[in-house]
Amino acid sequence: MAVKIKLKRLGKIRSPHYRIVVADSRTRRDGRAIEEIGKYHPTYHPSVIEVDAERVAYWLGVGAQPTEPVLAILKKTGDWQKFKGEPAPAPLLTAEPKKARPTFEALGGDEEGKGEAITQKKKAEKKDEAAAESESAEA
Repeated sequence: MAVKIKLKRLGKIRSPHYRIVVADSRTRRDGRAIEEIGKYHPTYHPSVIEVDAERVAYWLGVGAQPTEPVLAILKKTGDWQKFKGEPAPAPLLTAEPKKARPTFEALGGDEEGKGEAITQKKKAEKKDEAAAESESAEA
């Protein structure tokens, strides 16, 4: 039986997520897998690639063949070069942590502004005037 390392598609229509799986070559793309050995999220910036290097080395050692997309992923992570005995590639980009937004007080916000609203509600004035006019018209 031929075993392949391939991508299993998950996610919504325009936001795909993939699992890197080991499966029989005759199974469907999203069919039953022997083992899940990684994740790939291409829509994130930068892309998220998580691979279990020990399991990849094992499956490549016993003869599993990676598909073209998985081969490209394994070359980026360096697992393919390790298996072939070649020098490792440059490290992958990692996402920079987001900077915290400064608070209002840190920007020099006023302490005086914390109180009641300055302007009065206009709707209440109009209702009072309408009620006063109707009372004067009745009298």
